[in-house]
Amino acid sequence: MPLSSGEQLGHYKIVSMIGKGGMGEVYLGTDTRLDRSVAIKVSAREFNDRFEREARAISALNHPNICTLHDVGPNYLVMEYIEGETLSKIIERGPLPLDKALSYAVQIVDALAAAHAKGVIHRDLKPGNIIITKNGAKVLDFGLAKVSTEKISPESAANIQTVTEPITRAGAILGTLYYMSPEQVEGKDSDGRSDIFSFGVVLYEMVTGQRPFTGDTQAAVLAALLKDQPAPMSQRQPATPRALERVVRKCLEKKPDDRWHSARDLTPTLELIDLEAPPTSMSSASTSVPIPVQTPHKKWLWPAVAATALVLLAGGGYQWWSAHRFTDLPLIRTDVNLGDDIALAGPVTFVTNFVISPDATRIAYIARPTAGGPFKLYTRRLDQPKAIELPGTENPRGPFFSPDGHWLGFGSASSRKLFKISVDGGAVVPLMDLAGVFQGASWGQDSKGESVIVVAQGGKPLVRIADNGGGQPASLGPFAPGEIIQVSPRLLPGGKAVLFAGNTGNEGGPSDPDRGSIEGISLADHQRKTILKGAASPRYVASRGGAGHLLYTFKGAVYAVPFDPDRLETQGSAVPILSDAQISPTTRAKYDVSLTGTLIYQKGSGAAGEGALSTVQWIDPSGKMEPLLAKPGTYSDVRVSPDGKRLAMTVGDGAKQDIQVLEWQSGRTTSLTFGTTAYADPVWTPDGQSVIFAASDGNLYSARADGSGQPQVLVKGEATAPRIPWSFSPDGKRLAFMQRVAGVYQLWTLPIGQEGSVLRAGMPEQFLKSTATDIMPQFSPDGKWLAYRSNVSGTDQVYVRPASGQGGQWIVSTQAATAPLWSRNGQDLLYETTDGPVMAVHYSAKGDAFVADKPRVWLAKFTGSSGDLSADGKRLVAIVPEHAAAAPQVEHEVVFLQNFFDELRRKVPTGK
Repeated sequence: MPLSSGEQLGHYKIVSMIGKGGMGEVYLGTDTRLDRSVAIKVSAREFNDRFEREARAISALNHPNICTLHDVGPNYLVMEYIEGETLSKIIERGPLPLDKALSYAVQIVDALAAAHAKGVIHRDLKPGNIIITKNGAKVLDFGLAKVSTEKISPESAANIQTVTEPITRAGAILGTLYYMSPEQVEGKDSDGRSDIFSFGVVLYEMVTGQRPFTGDTQAAVLAALLKDQPAPMSQRQPATPRALERVVRKCLEKKPDDRWHSARDLTPTLELIDLEAPPTSMSSASTSVPIPVQTPHKKWLWPAVAATALVLLAGGGYQWWSAHRFTDLPLIRTDVNLGDDIALAGPVTFVTNFVISPDATRIAYIARPTAGGPFKLYTRRLDQPKAIELPGTENPRGPFFSPDGHWLGFGSASSRKLFKISVDGGAVVPLMDLAGVFQGASWGQDSKGESVIVVAQGGKPLVRIADNGGGQPASLGPFAPGEIIQVSPRLLPGGKAVLFAGNTGNEGGPSDPDRGSIEGISLADHQRKTILKGAASPRYVASRGGAGHLLYTFKGAVYAVPFDPDRLETQGSAVPILSDAQISPTTRAKYDVSLTGTLIYQKGSGAAGEGALSTVQWIDPSGKMEPLLAKPGTYSDVRVSPDGKRLAMTVGDGAKQDIQVLEWQSGRTTSLTFGTTAYADPVWTPDGQSVIFAASDGNLYSARADGSGQPQVLVKGEATAPRIPWSFSPDGKRLAFMQRVAGVYQLWTLPIGQEGSVLRAGMPEQFLKSTATDIMPQFSPDGKWLAYRSNVSGTDQVYVRPASGQGGQWIVSTQAATAPLWSRNGQDLLYETTDGPVMAVHYSAKGDAFVADKPRVWLAKFTGSSGDLSADGKRLVAIVPEHAAAAPQVEHEVVFLQNFFDELRRKVPTGK
């Protein structure tokens, strides 16, 4: 029975009835304690228990666009009284202006995102439950809300489905059928994606003034909800932008998996819609500008691609978004020159130096002026002609975007710290002190909607931190047995799990991609699962249907495979999708993909197929190459013999690696091993008579360089802690090697004696005890010094110590560096840098001190790996990827692939 004016509910006094619905009546009341107006919703008796339980759950909601709950009674709710008009009344007068509809839509979906983050699903979103005030939209009436997954009763569903009377019959439906998701009317489990469907119906109705699903009877409406596609919005409102049409169509997908993953994903998308853009009914933007479709060799300067991007982003309104489309769009490739005055940073181990924002409106990259200077972070909006240099970001590493694209996170190559900075510049904000070298991060939301960053640090398991840097980093679990690194993390949509690349091989040492794998780990319970072996650089691409795609690198190419992010399982065959991306021998790649379907990458020499092929080249300081082994093959670990006439190298990959010696004058090749296990890392003895090398069984072997006799075990070891030989002292009495101890590589020496032609090893001696990763030890030609690479300072640098192990220590490099090499004339120490150049340092000794001059550029751009110097010190011998030898990379050009999601669906269908 309705309440009368003046009646009391607790300390609330009834003033008048202001509404009535299937759940009960709503009254204007007065809070007699606080002397304020309130809205009191009194439930029907049958709703008492659930009404109170769920009301208490939603009382935790606090959002400017959600009606505030003040109090709960046995069968009533007390809420803030909102002065305004219901959206349903406004729509009765006709469609809303587009700017108002879009503004209200952003506020409504932001309210839903806040509710979902607290685990509250509305389940009855409709214009009648939205009030428009002078300050915007307010979502109210959470009377059917739920906190955990539950079903509409089969009886209720059956009752709805069997009603065939005219839809205008009073009380036949409770006013919600038009806005219910298909899974709700079928009595299936519903979650936040049901609210997204209802939101799509509301937005459609705001813009067009008409409901998307109609019928003469309830049964007809049900059939439309379950089977029919709504009429295009542009047919009912010709000014509808294409971007808005795409958003609504994806909201209204029949299957929950085909809709937006979360309400939070919708907010930035709606905010970026340009209402001045050509409407849906106009020709596609892809035909309104002269963009080459599938023309891989056409190059564009930045103004051209900026104009293109403006049309595609604004005029086309995310026309490449992974939403429901009337037809799939063609792949559009555009080669972009970022400017001849800059040079992009070369690939760095396990991280990318080149990223695109989630909404594909901006790119960020590490570069420096070609005239010289430090590397810094640059950002560039695709609708602007120039990039912005971000001050305070010297020597950055591995940039990554925040989900809203407003921030960039990055590691420092100069300190063990993680930072963030606004994409528009400003103060650099420290986030955490790193426990090791920064090796990638991913910024997103966990399953509770909290913004988190998952961070990879050298030699340590992944950790998660708050995006403001507050609190202590939380580990995601220990290493798996034999695992030494966890790198390149990628949070999956929904925040339940993260992908990363793991490896049981040699951190920072000789690369062994076959020991790598792509893993998935739960953020909740830290349970993990191996997804792919031998792969790296994971990216997940959401798609329509239950499965998206997993992108990854494998043997010189980028592959895609259908992937279920909930089960962490691949679901079909992998297909190579990029064969010309810049990929290093350790399978790290310079590519990234936005949430909207644009892939961007830097061209290089990756090659699809069973193995990435390379050549062996001489390279002089001018960059000129001369083939030593022009026939493409799988080569690594090249070492020049003491007499300068031969080359020892590893041939093959994975489990099929052997050691060979090449006499380059005659071209004759001698095999020292024959595939009984995987061999690698050859080192010449100073007399050139023997070669020492490692094996996958953990042993060190020696073999005669002329191929006579059988390889002999020099030192027995364990496969889980391999010894990696690196250099001999000039007298041949000490072999420097590296071995993993307590999760990091450290430096050791091995006494070597000789009985006739047989080498004998003594007991290993640790050269340097450290908690850092110390690798690549090189004896100087006079045997006085040992150069090596270490990350003890927080970044990889080249150091020199006395070979005796006693005395001082000197940093030789002035930037992130690797692979020291002594010139044989005893005058220079060379080292490779992570930025690309090979540097040379003239050195001398002053007593017991090592005196190093300022580094100078010896080779401006080194495109190879595993380098060694010729006997005369005038040339470098290196492994060079097959295509790089023929066409050196251009370090200021990148490639945009638009409509990439459509291309994925064509090439790698998910079957859903």
